[in-house]
Amino acid sequence: MVYSPAMKARPKAAVKKATRTPKAAKPTKAAPKESKAKPIKKVAPKAVAKKPAARKAGKVVTRYKVTEQIVYPLQGVGLIRSLEKRPFRDQTLLYYIIYLEVSDMTVMVPVDKADELGIRPIVGKKEAQKALALLAEEHEPVTADWKLRYQMNLELLKKGSTQDIATVVRTLYRRSTVKELPILERKLYDSALKLLIDETSLSLDRSKEEMEKLIFSQMGKRS
Repeated sequence: MVYSPAMKARPKAAVKKATRTPKAAKPTKAAPKESKAKPIKKVAPKAVAKKPAARKAGKVVTRYKVTEQIVYPLQGVGLIRSLEKRPFRDQTLLYYIIYLEVSDMTVMVPVDKADELGIRPIVGKKEAQKALALLAEEHEPVTADWKLRYQMNLELLKKGSTQDIATVVRTLYRRSTVKELPILERKLYDSALKLLIDETSLSLDRSKEEMEKLIFSQMGKRS
């Protein structure tokens, strides 16, 4: 091709640089909203059932002291020789160690059971004199059925007051003057009489021989 001046060079078409259209940014996932933490409830641990602890006899206030004399219903007058701790099942108990002269026996009585068993102190002079006065009083007629009579008198001895003991002695003594007592009643009478003599001799500070004579003297007033 021949070039002529008349020919103008065609301007080169402006080459547009293709610009890449930026891609739209992908939508980012929104961060999850912070949920309000629910308050955690504290659950108390289940209480574990405890086995009963062994009961230990600690410092116990006792009603009776060592060397003190007491009355043990249906047993007699006793002397507290000592206080001792002894194991019993799953506990340790404190015991009165009591010597009973009438039977020449030593018995153990739990301190916390003494009142329940009727153990009591020796009465004072005033109560002892009341019991002696009761011996001379007229008594009410009693049943002729010795078994029923025996049961009634046994219940009185279980109560264990000086008045109750004197009532049994008086009733059975009067009955014996009418008819000989059956063996069981005789034993009951002897036990009650011995207990009355022993206790009143301590209360009135007199010998047992003196008290025995005084008791029969009182009952003889109505024979």
